[in-house]
Amino acid sequence: MSEARNPRSVRFAVAQTPVREDPRDGDALRESGRQVRALMREASAEGARIVHFPEGAICAPHKLVLSVDGPDAVGPADWERCRWPVLQGELAAIAELAGELRLWTVIASAHRLTGPNRPHNSLYVVSDRGEVVTRYDERLLSSTKVSYLYSPGTSPVVFDVDGVRFGCLLGTEVHYPELFAEYERLDVDCVLFSTTGVAPGNAAVQARGHAAANSYWVSFSVPTQHAATAPSGVAAPNGEWIARCRADGSPSVAVVDLDDGSEAAADAVAYARPWRRESRAGVHRGYRVADPRSEDRTAAF
Repeated sequence: MSEARNPRSVRFAVAQTPVREDPRDGDALRESGRQVRALMREASAEGARIVHFPEGAICAPHKLVLSVDGPDAVGPADWERCRWPVLQGELAAIAELAGELRLWTVIASAHRLTGPNRPHNSLYVVSDRGEVVTRYDERLLSSTKVSYLYSPGTSPVVFDVDGVRFGCLLGTEVHYPELFAEYERLDVDCVLFSTTGVAPGNAAVQARGHAAANSYWVSFSVPTQHAATAPSGVAAPNGEWIARCRADGSPSVAVVDLDDGSEAAADAVAYARPWRRESRAGVHRGYRVADPRSEDRTAAF
């Protein structure tokens, strides 16, 4: 069991952008890239050190668009239809701007593998030097994704910015509490969850619950299409929203300090999280008693 750390505060931005669904449309991919870069500049102007984008920030291919049996039936994806050079060019421009702004950028995209393997559905972690330092690949995919669109990933990913430790989750993984518990064991301070917004209202509630249950920050990044019911936001370690993007459906960022000394975090981080660790490690065993009335589960009142 790792010892709890005392991370420094970091200025953080969560974003919401329109998600486009046709990777064959080069102009749409370029517009997505321009929108991402505009929000990066906005986040940087507000002092952010790291910005987090939703799944499909450049493109979230619709299951029918790439289907070899489409457009009316779901089938195996033909990824040769994707405008890979345009997509990769936009990602390269995003990385270059991250270096110029000295802004860590977590950006979602399909990650091409060697044919005939399907790509991963991924979150690239781009450092403030404009370099891809790691990549998270969605592990627990939806039935459609794993059957027709993507190859699953294999492992969690952790990285540090200014002493604050982050983990990444993606897609439908908000429905798997064991993944959030895994990151608590890996001693993260904040989980970055990007989604296209499957049942976004429900996902937002779950994100807050995971933050409270694990006493860490959760960044919830979704497309603008869901902003009216569940805008992007940051949940504190006590489970309360401390920042939300605009609910009017417009691209935006919300910027906040992730500071474990803040009122929203202090008790959860200082008391709840360490006690849960002690409990899981077996501290209760020292208080168990040998008592016939304890052992007899049919004992009368």
